[in-house]
Amino acid sequence: MARAKQLAHDLALPGPHSVLRGDLGLVGQPGVLFTPTSGRDLPAVAFGHGWLQPPLRYHGLMRHLATHGIVVAAPSTHVGPLGSHRLFAADLRTALQTCVSVQLGEGQVRVSPDRLGIAGHCFGGGSAVLAAAEDPRVRAVATLAAAEARPSAVEAARHCRMPGLHLTAGLDLVAPPVGNAELIARAWAGPVQVRELPKAGHLGFTEGRHWSQLLLAGKGQRKTQRISRALLTAFFLKHLTGTSAYDELLEHDVRGATIQESPVLHPGV
Repeated sequence: MARAKQLAHDLALPGPHSVLRGDLGLVGQPGVLFTPTSGRDLPAVAFGHGWLQPPLRYHGLMRHLATHGIVVAAPSTHVGPLGSHRLFAADLRTALQTCVSVQLGEGQVRVSPDRLGIAGHCFGGGSAVLAAAEDPRVRAVATLAAAEARPSAVEAARHCRMPGLHLTAGLDLVAPPVGNAELIARAWAGPVQVRELPKAGHLGFTEGRHWSQLLLAGKGQRKTQRISRALLTAFFLKHLTGTSAYDELLEHDVRGATIQESPVLHPGV
């Protein structure tokens, strides 16, 4: 437990890499890209924003992952109230393809096609599940307060055999875990873990202020952001690079993030 606590503290801090920020629009898709300044065979994650939330509200999370050597691409499509889960899932898959096929960082950054993951918050979480179910390249999926999708993310989860990590917010009034993330996790075909952040609200994962807070309960929470950054960093480094250095964090409760009844994630699945 002490080791897990220390790892959570360490991984909530920025990693050793300097970071470049890019524009996905330069290759034909609106969005943002964060990469380490250099590296070969790097892992990459496509990140899906929440309902009504621009990618700007997750820049800290994406930059954080990039400091730990993970390329992150976030489409800025479907930010309106009538966004399509199905089409946004396709955009997430396109973002992954961009990471693999386009020279990044003036040619100094190369992504491995065998180290791809998807993550998302709320609307983006449900869309991430849809994308993963359709893309055999995806090796790991993480969601933050995931919301059910159309078509159903619960049904799509039955085709997801890669490891899944689903963080839920105990005070979520927008996408309560019982009708959303917990159902997705229960249907998950591969190894899966659900972590409850009991003091987190639905918007706790977001950064800064946004007009959508007039419609949605809650606001950004630093403690929620810190623990979710640590857990996503550990999860993706483990399942996309094969490291076992963070197993104790992924296998034990830490303050502010308790494991719900579910199998422990196993490497190499």
